Parts: sequence; C-alpha cells; structure tokens
Amino acid sequence: MPEAPTIDGANTVWLLVSTALVLLMTPGLALFYGGLNRAKGVLNMMMMSFSAIGLISVLWWFYGFSVAFGADVNGFWGDPGAYLGTKTFLAETDLWGATAENPSGIGVPLYVFMAFQMVFAVITVALISGAISDRARFGGWLLFAFGWATLVYFPVAHWVWGGGIIGGDIHALDFAGGTAVHINAGAAALAVALVLGKRLGWPREGMKPHNIPLVALGAGLLWFGWFGFNAGSELTVDSVAGLAFINTQLATAAAVLGWLAVEWIKDKRPTMVGASSGAVAGLVAITPACGFIAPWAAVLLGIVAGVVCALAISLKYKLGYDDSLDVVGVHFVGGWIGSLWLGLFATNSVNAAISDVVGASDGLFYGGGVTQLGRQAIAGLIVTVWSFAVAWVLAFAIEKTIGFRVKPEAEVEGIDIAEHAESGYDLSPAGGSGSGGAFALAGIGSPGGTAGTKPASEEPAEPVSEKVAG
Repeated sequence: MPEAPTIDGANTVWLLVSTALVLLMTPGLALFYGGLNRAKGVLNMMMMSFSAIGLISVLWWFYGFSVAFGADVNGFWGDPGAYLGTKTFLAETDLWGATAENPSGIGVPLYVFMAFQMVFAVITVALISGAISDRARFGGWLLFAFGWATLVYFPVAHWVWGGGIIGGDIHALDFAGGTAVHINAGAAALAVALVLGKRLGWPREGMKPHNIPLVALGAGLLWFGWFGFNAGSELTVDSVAGLAFINTQLATAAAVLGWLAVEWIKDKRPTMVGASSGAVAGLVAITPACGFIAPWAAVLLGIVAGVVCALAISLKYKLGYDDSLDVVGVHFVGGWIGSLWLGLFATNSVNAAISDVVGASDGLFYGGGVTQLGRQAIAGLIVTVWSFAVAWVLAFAIEKTIGFRVKPEAEVEGIDIAEHAESGYDLSPAGGSGSGGAFALAGIGSPGGTAGTKPASEEPAEPVSEKVAG
C-alpha cells in the first residue's frame, strides 16, 4: 500500500530558491537591454520587461499553466480547466507529479512548480522585446504579449514539457528551454522586427549602447539567475542538478572566451559588450543541454556558441532586418546550436532519463546515430514556423488596427517621453542654461554668481514634470 503523501523539504526549498533566481533574470534582462539601448528609449525598453512580469504572471495563473501542464488533450494543448485560477490547490495530496502509486510525486507542492514555470513564461515573452526597441508603442506591446503568450508560449510549453507532440511523440530533448524559450522567442522577435520595420536612420546612423556598465550588470544578474533556470529544471536535489549547474558555468565561461576571440581577430579590440553578449550566448546554448551532456561537451558547446553567435549578429546587416539588440543572433541562433548539440552529445551515461523518461536516444558521438539529431531538428523547425507565423500575424493585425509602431516624431524625440512622459537621465545643467562649464555642472561655482542660483526672471512660468529629465 502506498505511503501517505509527504512534502520533500529539500526539493521544495530548492525549487523556491530557483524560482526567485529565475524571476531576478527578468529585471536583469531589463538592465541588459536597457544599457544596450539608446538613452532616449531606455525606460520604454525596461518597461517591456517589467510589464511582462505583471501580465504574464496573471495569465499563467489563470489559464496558462493549465494549457501547458494540464492533462494532454490532443498533443497540442493541455486541459484548460485542469488548474484554472478559480480553483485552489492546498490539499496534502496536491503535490506535483503525484500518482496513485507515488502519492508524493517529487514532494513539491503544486503551487511551487506552478510558480517556477511561471517565471519561465515571463522571461520568454520579455526576450522578444529586444528586437523592437525604440519604435514600439507600449499598448501594442502589451496586446502582442497577451496574444503571443496565449497562442504560442503556453501551447509550446505543453508540446515540449507537458506531454505534447515534441516531448511525448517526437521525443526531442530540451532540459530547460532551448526550444521552448530561446528558439521560440527568437523566431517571434524576427517576425515582429520585420513587421515594424527598421528604426529611423538604421543602419546609416550609429546606435551604440548608451550605458555599458548597465549592460555588464544585467549580464551578471542573468548569469546568476540562470543557475536557477537550468539546475532548477531538474526539480529535485540530486547529481543531475549538480551536473546542470557546473555545465551552465563551464559553457558560459567558454562562450565569453569564444566571443572575445572573434572580436580580437576581427576588430583587434575585445569589448565589455562582447564579453557580456558572449556570456548570454553561452547561457542560451547550454540551456537545452545542461542536464544531458558531459562537462567536456559543455565547454566545447560554449566555445562554438560564443564564436557562431558573435558572427551571427552581423546577419541583420546583410539581410536587412533591424533586430535592435540581437535577439535573433543570440537567442535564436544560440537556441538552435544548443538544441542540435543534443543530437550529437546527449548521453544516458550522465542522465538515464534521456531514454527512461523522455524515450530519446544517445547522440551521434555516443553511438546513437542521427536519430536524435533528426528529432532535435524537427522540434526546432516546428517551433520556429509556428512562433514566427503567429507573431507575424499578431504584429501585423495590431499595426493595422490600434497601431504598433510609434509616430516618426516620437521616435526622433524619444520614445520614453512620448510613451511614458518620463526619461531615464537628468540631462539639464545643474546651474540652468548659463555658462560655467564643468565647475557649474559640479555645483562648485560659476562666473558672476553661485552655481545653481537663477535670477527670479529666469524661473519657469510653468512647473516642469519631475519625470521628464531634459
């Protein structure tokens, strides 16, 4: 007779910590994207990430989790009513993965697993925003995020992890989201960038990152949070979680070196932006493979991802699409590299779940032939086509109805002020419009008077909004 259901404290605590780590990644992404953006659009860029936290969290609780992880209906979505938000799951039997034979499942309360998967949904949607910086209306973005999450991410999560066609029928591997997150978001990013068109002046005008320390800080937070993303996806505290953890570090470190090597050879100067982007490329590539390959293969994967993604970001100039912050070059290409890597280096010797749970095969270099490589390619292709098609239709419909792209004058003057009535930096001189140079800006003094002092006649007639900084 099965024992009574019990909560596994270690697994539950680990998954709660991992959830918090993954949630931190979205503010980290906001900083990373914000620093890469121009100063006049940094807040709009960051707002798209923060708004995704609000919108997608609520949608996931209400019906998204049910669509993704409810009992399979037809291979494409789960039972929408299985975990509907109107229901409550606090009974001692409400443990994730519980069955009649194993009433404890993995010993994790259902709400803990729901929250863990919720933050995955959040950051997947937020990733798309980097491709359309400086030109997307905030209202259009929210409507797009709602539609894409509902029609693409929630079903694709079911296809990959919820018993749907990719994991359950094709038997493709994806440990933590190479297909479901990165290929998915990258394909959508390309579609929306094509619908919205190029930024005014691109590529003729230089549109360099406005705050590189912000980029590095964001990349560091992403790197930190990604350990919850990858190692947390094992869901339990065991040796595979440790494998995913060390593989994440090794692949990311190797990718930094790979990206910097490309910069050194091409441009003779390694950059902080390159190191930060290389880290993200490595994190992306190792995501689907972290729990299925040996550490030596993770190092090799990181090097390849760093080199290939560094070269791939130039595709937008050759093909003419304006992917502002290289979502396609890093996430789409990196996701594909990591997914196909499984067809080469996945091995049951490090994780027996490859065959026992997923029904997949060893990779080519471990005697499995090309079977698994074909499965990975088919899975990536299915997600690419579906995500791109739906994203394109959604973006086109929004543009033709309420409008998705801001007006040209708003784009020139600054989307932050046009869309949010605020700006990221106070660019006005400390002492007004008078002279005084650096001393006046520092508040030390100025010719003919004290810095910061204005004659009464120069006081503005109307109060200026405190949110608008120049």
